[in-house]
Amino acid sequence: MRKVEFTAEPSPCSTEPIRYDPELCIGCGRCADVCQCDILLPPGKEGEHPAVMYPGECYYCGACVMVCPKPGAIRLVHPLMNRAKFVPVKQVLY
Repeated sequence: MRKVEFTAEPSPCSTEPIRYDPELCIGCGRCADVCQCDILLPPGKEGEHPAVMYPGECYYCGACVMVCPKPGAIRLVHPLMNRAKFVPVKQVLY
């Protein structure tokens, strides 16, 4: 079997949908595994967060945030146009 290597460069974009806290991120790569859009490139070194390769392709689904084992290590930042439409969810007591 032949080993294939490739290089990739992040695509420039005016949005930054995913932000990592390098102090909290453990570099497990779960967010890259679960990303439906394949915009995250798994970390190259242990302890680093994944690279956001094509930020303009993000669906803002939040799967990356939900699968992260460290709360606050990854944040999803919706564009201003989308944030204006969100309404806070009221907690329902049962």
